[in-house]
Amino acid sequence: MKKSPLRLPPLRTVGLYALFALAMAALDYSLPQCEPVSFSLYAALLGCGLDPFALSFCYLAASAASLSLRRLLIGGIQAAFLLLVYAVYAHFRRAPGLERLLYFSAAQLPFLFLFESAGYPVLRIAPLWQRAVEGCVFVLLAMLFEGGMHALLHRAFRCRLLAGELAELCLVWFFLGLGVLGAFGEAVFYALSLSLLLLCVVLLKSAGAVPFALALSLPLCAARMSAVPAAEFAAYACFCLLFSGYGKIASSLALLVVFPAARYFDGLFARGAAEIAFTLLGCLLPVLLVCCIPERVYRRAKRTLLFYRERALPRIAINRNRRAVGEQLYEVSSLFREIETAFLAQDEAIPCDDGLCDKLERSLCTACPNRRRCREADLRESLAKLIAVGKAKGRVNMIDLPTEISETCVNSAGLLFALNKQLADYRRYSAEMEAAREGRLLLAEQAHGVSEILRDIALEQSEEYTFSDEESTLSRALAAAGFLSSEIFLYGEGAAFTVSMTLESKADGKRVCETAGRALGCPLALAEKIPLTSDRTCFVLKRKPDFDAQFGISSRPKTGELASGDTHSILRIDERRFLVALSDGMGSGEHARAVSDHTLSLFESFYKAKMPSETVLGTVNRLIAYSSEETFSCLDLASVDLDTGEADIVKIGSPAGFLLSGEELRVLEGESLPIGMLEAVHPACMRVNMRENDFLIFMSDGVTAAFGSNAELCDYLSGLKPINPQSLAEEILKSALGRYRDGAGDDMTVLTVKLTKSA
Repeated sequence: MKKSPLRLPPLRTVGLYALFALAMAALDYSLPQCEPVSFSLYAALLGCGLDPFALSFCYLAASAASLSLRRLLIGGIQAAFLLLVYAVYAHFRRAPGLERLLYFSAAQLPFLFLFESAGYPVLRIAPLWQRAVEGCVFVLLAMLFEGGMHALLHRAFRCRLLAGELAELCLVWFFLGLGVLGAFGEAVFYALSLSLLLLCVVLLKSAGAVPFALALSLPLCAARMSAVPAAEFAAYACFCLLFSGYGKIASSLALLVVFPAARYFDGLFARGAAEIAFTLLGCLLPVLLVCCIPERVYRRAKRTLLFYRERALPRIAINRNRRAVGEQLYEVSSLFREIETAFLAQDEAIPCDDGLCDKLERSLCTACPNRRRCREADLRESLAKLIAVGKAKGRVNMIDLPTEISETCVNSAGLLFALNKQLADYRRYSAEMEAAREGRLLLAEQAHGVSEILRDIALEQSEEYTFSDEESTLSRALAAAGFLSSEIFLYGEGAAFTVSMTLESKADGKRVCETAGRALGCPLALAEKIPLTSDRTCFVLKRKPDFDAQFGISSRPKTGELASGDTHSILRIDERRFLVALSDGMGSGEHARAVSDHTLSLFESFYKAKMPSETVLGTVNRLIAYSSEETFSCLDLASVDLDTGEADIVKIGSPAGFLLSGEELRVLEGESLPIGMLEAVHPACMRVNMRENDFLIFMSDGVTAAFGSNAELCDYLSGLKPINPQSLAEEILKSALGRYRDGAGDDMTVLTVKLTKSA
């Protein structure tokens, strides 16, 4: 596995390699016969991608610290061999893979044959075979140390460490602690381990310091062959935590009190004065170190730890808020549903019993001297017939009078005049009632659409975010690819599947998507990047649709006009669906273009709000019909799902569209009137399945008219072998223009869409 090289400023680099040299020197004292355990750390750091020349120098310095020429010779041969191997790989611009295990094993040959050791009697095998076993152990430790050192150098304070990495770090500390005890004694070990313990208490201020203290005590437990040091370090951690709320000085003083007390029961003060002084100094130095570190360093470290800590509570809070929002949206959705019901309940037809007969009798017959004669003739039925004719025609005249009325009534002219006047009032009343009714229906449709939108959002918001095992899988995959993610958040299913992760701002988004896609088993695309800090960014990935789309548009206004009455729209509704539309305003010029633009703007706004299609069509038609009797337009519209390739196509008063799929040409026709022409539109709706490399073609009537008939147009399109949609649109328009003798006879527009597989 290739590790990214560690880049540090020069001074920090020198200090870092000096620490490596000290650690290697100490590791050689971790075993009773001072076997070169430092080789494991040397090999592990090579695997982490550090400079082989600097590491080889550190390893030779550690070998020289043993004051043994034979040990120095073994280290020199091993370093020279591995340095040669890594130089060859560097020449070919490669990094060793798993084959480095073979190189590390081969490097054990000098130790096997040159290291002088009487062996361990407990093993009861020859010293040579014991060294062979030890060499295998060193190679195994190198692989384990590599994981721990990679976590320490490349991941610590950049992301949350995994459990395996923490275990590998504990193993490194175990052998390093044994080496410190063997080389420098308990005083130095206490100084080092208590410094780490105090820093942990000051930074965490939580019970997490107790298991950390137990891990620190492991080398001392092994050296003494006793569990008492574990209890001792746990007591140190607990006692310091009691005073952690009062600051770092209080915690440090608490350690300064509890450490001598614990060592008193351990018999420290019965030993020599020098040993007592050195042991107490091993406690005093950590206290001074922790107290002298500037507070700003602690604040920065705490912010970093908080940033990379696993956040369970925020997810719970988010889920709680999402549930509350979802429930509220459901209530608001129900409210709009009730509003819809209330408006529809008032949708009553205009009453037929309008009382026109009674009004005529009161206005004309009351003062008529022949009213008794008319009453005896019972002319009410004949009068009702006359009124029915007037409602149908709009007004009545002499030829509409029934025979009974013309023979009996002495004031026929007055009757006709009064009835026409009442019919005019009735028409005005009917128009007002119908307008009110249409307004109620429009509001009811809008309430229904808003209710549906709110319900869908409520369903989405009610879905809870949970912890997923895939998050750990993705974290490991990203780490293997060199991306350090401090937090990963997976939620949603299917098309709504979303991955949010925090990465370095300079991370390559394309490689991140490829790595995450392989780990999760689905193609992902970068949807958004949200800056968090100066060097950390939240990458939001979403499931990549199966298809992508390319578009082509070619247009030409009518000869003599400056503006075309045709308008088109290409709108991305969301990551998984897009909308294309072609609108042809009746006529040409600026007025037709304004009508066409207005129609498309309405459709775009409604579809972006994700309102149901049936509501969109009815609402837009009513709004345009109300605006003017002459402002109507033809429309071709397609909403395409990039996951399935399904295209919902709506055609209103427009010429035929076409779906070109390989050698097959499908005609898409509709027979409805243009939108806005009547108060109710019945659009031609159809659903087609588009496949890879299919072309969807919409044309305005200026193009189709140039070909004379659909048969001729189909014959022309069947002979085309398009590659990209733009060239196809231009070719169709060019051919159509060539069929006009005196220039474009109408506004001409061709809109094409090609469906392709996602890259």
